[in-house]
Amino acid sequence: MKYKHRLFLYFFLIFALFSAGILLFERVQEKKFKTEALEEKLDAYTRVADAFISANGGDTDVSRHVSALFPANMRFTLIDNAGNVLFDNVLQQKTENHANRPEIQTASTDGAGSDIRVSASNNIEYLYYARHFGTYYVRVALPYNIQIKHFLQADNFFLYFLLTLFAAILLLINYVSGRFGKSIKQLLDLIENGEIENDKFPNDETGEIAAKILANFRQLKTNKKEIATEREKLLQHVHSSEEGLCFYAADHQVQFYNGLFIQYLNTIEDEPNSDPSAVFADAAFDKVTAFLTAHAQSENYFETQITRQGKHFALRVNIFEDNSFEIIINDTTGQAKNRLLKQEMTGNITHELRTPVTGIRGYLETVLNNSLDPEKERYFLQRAYRQTLSLSELISDMGLLAKLDAAPRSFVVENINLAQLLSELRADLQIPLHEKNITTDWNVDENITLRGNRNLLYSVFRNLTDNVIRYAGENTRISIRKYNEDEHFYYFSYSDTGAGVPEEHLNRLFERFYRADEGRTRESGGSGLGLSIVKNAVAFHKGTIVAKNRVGGGLEFLFTLGK
Repeated sequence: MKYKHRLFLYFFLIFALFSAGILLFERVQEKKFKTEALEEKLDAYTRVADAFISANGGDTDVSRHVSALFPANMRFTLIDNAGNVLFDNVLQQKTENHANRPEIQTASTDGAGSDIRVSASNNIEYLYYARHFGTYYVRVALPYNIQIKHFLQADNFFLYFLLTLFAAILLLINYVSGRFGKSIKQLLDLIENGEIENDKFPNDETGEIAAKILANFRQLKTNKKEIATEREKLLQHVHSSEEGLCFYAADHQVQFYNGLFIQYLNTIEDEPNSDPSAVFADAAFDKVTAFLTAHAQSENYFETQITRQGKHFALRVNIFEDNSFEIIINDTTGQAKNRLLKQEMTGNITHELRTPVTGIRGYLETVLNNSLDPEKERYFLQRAYRQTLSLSELISDMGLLAKLDAAPRSFVVENINLAQLLSELRADLQIPLHEKNITTDWNVDENITLRGNRNLLYSVFRNLTDNVIRYAGENTRISIRKYNEDEHFYYFSYSDTGAGVPEEHLNRLFERFYRADEGRTRESGGSGLGLSIVKNAVAFHKGTIVAKNRVGGGLEFLFTLGK
C-alpha cells in the first residue's frame, strides 16, 4: 500500500471514529431530550390525576373518573405506598404487588421514575411513568408502539448533514494526503535513485527538505563518479605497476592485490601459494610480522631486503591511519645487475680510453723529450695521430649508443632506398675493400624502401663490413641478400667467407667492448662497440639480429628490419 493510501486510510479511520462518536452522542442525547419531553407530558397527567383526587377529598375511589380525562390509549394506575394496586383502568382484576417495579422504586427515592418494559399483566410493552404523592403513587403508561418509537427516534437530518460533511472532508483528506504522499514519494525516489522526475517540490517543509536532499544527492553523485573514476585509475595503475602490491585490513584480511605480488611471493616462498596472507606465516617475512606487531610503539613505515633464489627483493610496509596497511615488493635483481653492468661499463670505458691516451702520451713524450731526426719524429707523430683517430671513433660510438638508449625519438625517420644506401657504402669503402681483396655480392632489389633513420641503417651495414675488413682476412667475399619478407618485415642475411669466431663467443658478440681475441682486435683497431651499435640500430627499426658460423667458414648475421 502506497504511503498516500495509508495516510488516507489513517485519516479516514480517525474521522470515521470521530463522526461515529458524535453521531452516537447526538442520537443518545436527542432520544434523552425527547424522552424527557414525553415524561414531562406524562408527569402533567399524573399531576392532573392527583389534583382531581385532592379535589375530591383524597378519595381514591374516584380514580375511575380520572381515566376519563386521559387519552384512550393511556393506562392509568393508582398504587399505595405498600405497592398494592388500588386502581388500573386496563386490568379490572386484582394484580400482584408493584412495589418492586423499577419506576415505583425510582419514584419512592427520587419522587418520579420511568421505565420501558413488557407488562407482566397483559404482555404489552409500555412506557411507564410514576410519581409519588405522599400516600400513593400515580402511574401512567403509553403503549410503546411505532408512534412512540418514532417520536423517540432521533432526527436523520443531523445524520445526513454529518454524512455530507464526512464525504466533503474525505475529499479534502484525499487531496491533502495526495499532496503529502507526492512529497513523500519524491523524497523516497530521491533517496532510492538520487533523482526525481522534476525539481518542483511542494511549497512546504517537505519541499524544502526534498530540495536540500536533492542538492546533496547531486553533489554526492558527482563526487561518487569522481571517486569511481579515480578508483578505476588507481586499479589500472596497481595492475600495470611494476611493483607487487597488496592491501590488508587492520585484522590482516586481504583487501586487494595485483598479480605481480603473487608472482614475487611464489618466488620468495619455497612452495607455490596464491594466498597473499601467507606472508604472515613465512619465515622470510618475520621482520615484517614483527614490525606490524610493534608498530604502535614505532613508525608507520618499514623497509627491508630479501634475497631468495638468486634474486633480490626490496620490501616496504606502509601503515595507514585506520591501521590498514600495504606491503610492496620490488624485484631489484635487475637494478643490481644494472649497477654491476654500469660498474663494468665504467671499467671498460676507462680501460678503452686508457689505451689510446697512454699511447698518445708516450709518443708525444718521446718527441718532446728526445732530439729525433725528422723522419722518426714524423713516425711518432703519425702513431699519435692514429691513436687520436681511434679515440675519436670510440667517443663517437659511445655517443651514438648513449643516444639510442636515452633518446631514440630524436632520430629522424624517413623513406630509405636500401640499394642506394648500399651503393654509397661500397663507394665509401672501396679502398679498404680493394686492399684486402674483398669482393661483394650485394643482391638487394632496387625497389626495397623502408621507413627508418639513414645514419643508423648505414651504421648497421658499415659496422658489419668494417668487421669483415678488420678480422675476416684477405680474399674473402661478402654476401648481402633478402631471403624473405612478410607484411611487416624484410629478412636479410649478411655473410662472409672469412675466419669466423669460436662458438663460445657467438652469444657475446653484441656485448659492449667484448672482444673474442683481445690482443688481435685492439691491434686491428675498432672501438669494440660496433656490433653493439648494430644490435641497437636493428632494434630501433623493430628488428632482431643473431650471429652464427657458416658451413664452410665465415660468419653469417641474420636480421630483420621493419618495413
